[in-house]
Amino acid sequence: MFHLLYLFLLYFSIVISKFSSFNGKFIFFACVYVNFAVTYIRISLKHRKDEENFMIKVDISNVWGRLSLPDLLATEKEVFDAHRTLTEGTGEGNDFLGWLNLPVAEETDEIRRIRAAAKRIRETSDVFVVIGIGGSYLGPRAAIELMQGCNHNIGKGKGNPQIYYAGNTLSTRAWNELQRLLEGKDFSIAIISKSGTTTEPAIATRALRWMLERKYGTEGAKARTYAITDPVKGALRQMATEEGWETFVIPPNVGGRYSVLTAVGLLPMAVAGIDPMEVMKGACDAKKAYDIRSFENPVWLYAAARNLLYRNGKAIEILESFEPGFKMMGGWWQQLYGESEGKDGKGIFPVTAEFTPDLHSLGQMIQQGERNIFETMVRFDAPENKLTIGGDYKNLDGLNYLEGKTLDFVDEQAFQGTLAAHVDGDVPVITIDMGELNNEKLGEMFYFFELACGVSAYMLGVNPFNQPGVEFYKRNMFKLLGKPGYEN
Repeated sequence: MFHLLYLFLLYFSIVISKFSSFNGKFIFFACVYVNFAVTYIRISLKHRKDEENFMIKVDISNVWGRLSLPDLLATEKEVFDAHRTLTEGTGEGNDFLGWLNLPVAEETDEIRRIRAAAKRIRETSDVFVVIGIGGSYLGPRAAIELMQGCNHNIGKGKGNPQIYYAGNTLSTRAWNELQRLLEGKDFSIAIISKSGTTTEPAIATRALRWMLERKYGTEGAKARTYAITDPVKGALRQMATEEGWETFVIPPNVGGRYSVLTAVGLLPMAVAGIDPMEVMKGACDAKKAYDIRSFENPVWLYAAARNLLYRNGKAIEILESFEPGFKMMGGWWQQLYGESEGKDGKGIFPVTAEFTPDLHSLGQMIQQGERNIFETMVRFDAPENKLTIGGDYKNLDGLNYLEGKTLDFVDEQAFQGTLAAHVDGDVPVITIDMGELNNEKLGEMFYFFELACGVSAYMLGVNPFNQPGVEFYKRNMFKLLGKPGYEN
């Protein structure tokens, strides 16, 4: 319609110009200006629509029993200030903000080296072992299991190696299991640690290095060992330099729980066949899309809603999904929010649950237990390949009423039924619609939760990037173990 109007005015101006030079030229240039303005508006609207289609969608319509719209709007300046504090680096912990700028649109030298290393590992190894604890293994494991399922290792070998994790426990049984899994297999390892002295991964590193050297010799073991660590300092950096291992960098200004978009996450993902640049594209798009400074930003909605619920006595957040593959993503989220917010006597206690299995365990507590909880339910679009439920002429299980229905249809009704029941039970529920699950969405999801965590923690009034409390158990453990310097 705008273009028809423009063409009419343009034709009219040409006719008029034959009779009145000044008026005709004026109308002609006015039409050109109108056309430019219309084109700009159309492009802007299309860009806005594309951003909206890309964005994760946060729905807080099921929290209004505890909160009101005026409550939310009253936090606008507070959320704005928290977002600005984070992005401008004026708050506590501002020396650990490197993760904000990790997403890149163009492939870097580091990512090219990650691709090359992943190719070698895939070609030479039946098994790839990721050594690390906390953010050093939760992020990559979360990504791989979400994209490929909890049972992704079955049937894998050279060309597409199995991926296991070590250095995240002190269990002898877990170590014995890993040894059995590695018997008769070609394997490579990645040691992930900024310091190289964290107890659990350091023990696993010693043991796996010994296994590699016994199997392949010193030079052969060297070619199968990768270190992801600080660029210049720390025991692991020194060890890697002395041994001649290939290394990748954890930037000094990126903390472990925010490191998934470095080689920490990207190398294991690439070994699993997940394209690191597709993940980066999703994160890069998220960085742009989530810079909106209003409640149109889903990051704002999530951060504001959870803080308001906390102030109204909801001290426990349960992150839930109906996808079994989301379980380790929940573990990554739990560490991210638990370590970032739980300090100074404050913090929402983060818990994860897998539905529908946990509806048969935690469901009773959620429905009728103490009303100090709120839920965040994560949803994804159904996959293309669908299972249709068949019929049975005996119908002993009484399921023929579902004949012809797809499994994702049943899943959706379970979600809707659970949502309604819990809201009726006075449990506020935030829902997060992730949309289609793919590599780009994975990058977007990581950046969304990290950004929301930073904003939320500053709203809470704590430093999102330190974790002083984790040292207390270590001091006691080191004293009991007789570590030098911890005698008293």
